[in-house]
Amino acid sequence: MSWFESFVLGLVQGLTEFLPISSSAHLRLTAAFAGWHDPGAAFTAITQIGTEAAVLIYFRKDIVRIVSAWFRSLTDRSMRGDHDAQMGWLVIVGSIPIGVLGVTFKDQIEGPFRDLRLIATTLIVMGIVLGFADRLAARDEVGGKHRAGKERKTLKELGVKDGLIFGFCQAMALVPGVSRSGATISGGLLMGYTREAAARYSFLLAVPAVLASGVFELKDAGEGHVAWGPTIFATVIAFGVGYAVIAWFMNFVTTKSFMPFVVYRVLLGILLFALVAAGVLSPHAGESAG
Repeated sequence: MSWFESFVLGLVQGLTEFLPISSSAHLRLTAAFAGWHDPGAAFTAITQIGTEAAVLIYFRKDIVRIVSAWFRSLTDRSMRGDHDAQMGWLVIVGSIPIGVLGVTFKDQIEGPFRDLRLIATTLIVMGIVLGFADRLAARDEVGGKHRAGKERKTLKELGVKDGLIFGFCQAMALVPGVSRSGATISGGLLMGYTREAAARYSFLLAVPAVLASGVFELKDAGEGHVAWGPTIFATVIAFGVGYAVIAWFMNFVTTKSFMPFVVYRVLLGILLFALVAAGVLSPHAGESAG
């Protein structure tokens, strides 16, 4: 991997990690369209450490408060009813599905799941799901001609059941094209949460999963499967761009519809199918050096 490739891929990672369009799919597609080798699942996981560092800094007050309350609740029974302490447990509970499924399907994630036809399918299907969830949330927010608006849930109403459902939605993002934020936000909207609550929990829930995945994949870099220099460079780029995207996206979700992302996903999926069918792209383009 050249330094230019690492710069472009780091930029793509930072731009797409927090948007509901799938960063892993875009890293895979960028390499395929440019004629580069597939950067591979290990490169993706490590560069995600950069974007998750952006989450840690952007949500630092929330994270410090939650971690502090959670640790105190271990010895102080009076703290166990505290919302922040409960959020600590809910993030742990919500992280279980992706941890179990990530280890179970590791070989598939690094191989068959990276087929461009599968990515095209997940882009379209999850785009439709996101569109439906978005319309449902909009209907509750504005009401209708003969129906008043419906109040949606906040994170104070999050329980173990919903936390696990969020977790299984996040685990779906192990398949490139699904999108971690897209799946968890869609799940949250379908369960009746506000856009802001679904997005905030999505970002908090991603922290342990992504950091654990990145650390786990660091062994591949040490074994020569990932070049240290370009990968670290891409990770730094992803951090800077990712922080700016978080700030923009958190403001966006409180006032805007997700429909632009829905349209983009569906059109990209259709284009990808067309290019593969026409023979312009191989469904396994670049995989030989992944």
